[in-house]
Amino acid sequence: MHATLLGFLGLALLGALHAQDSIPVQINFQQDKLTGRWYSIGLASNSNWFKEKKHLMKMCTTVITSTADGNLEVTSTYPKGDQCEKRNSLYTKTEQPGRFSYTSPRWGSKHDIRVVETNYEEYALVATQISKSTGSSTMVLLYSRTKELSPERLERFTQFSREQGLMDEEILILPQTDKCMADAA
Repeated sequence: MHATLLGFLGLALLGALHAQDSIPVQINFQQDKLTGRWYSIGLASNSNWFKEKKHLMKMCTTVITSTADGNLEVTSTYPKGDQCEKRNSLYTKTEQPGRFSYTSPRWGSKHDIRVVETNYEEYALVATQISKSTGSSTMVLLYSRTKELSPERLERFTQFSREQGLMDEEILILPQTDKCMADAA
């Protein structure tokens, strides 16, 4: 019985690792072209915080800069009530270009971040696998250089999110806002 349980857990872990490895990374990723200002157009997640806060979420801005040691400094500015809140994150590069890691100092969660696809001038599709002591979750972000994207790009985001196992109610095209957009420069 004990061996069967261990075998089952091993297979479950192997399946989870395999699923994580099946998330692609942009071919010939060019980090310097990813830097600059982006708008968060879409967000999909199966995490509890997303389900609880989804109805409050709006478009935000994200500024990406490279650090001297090749990591990414990611600063997001978003409306929260009557205020603009900034969140800074340091994405640490891995051996695979276009793949980064991040550990949340607030929650202790570990993030495996992958730039799935981008043309650098219009959009970027980013997938994150989040692991913490209470379980794991998936998050997909759609960034744009402008506040609007073509229906084809929005559909690609939705399709990719579904491919990651996310349900339609876990996929959100963020409502546009002018609030906090100027503060993010």
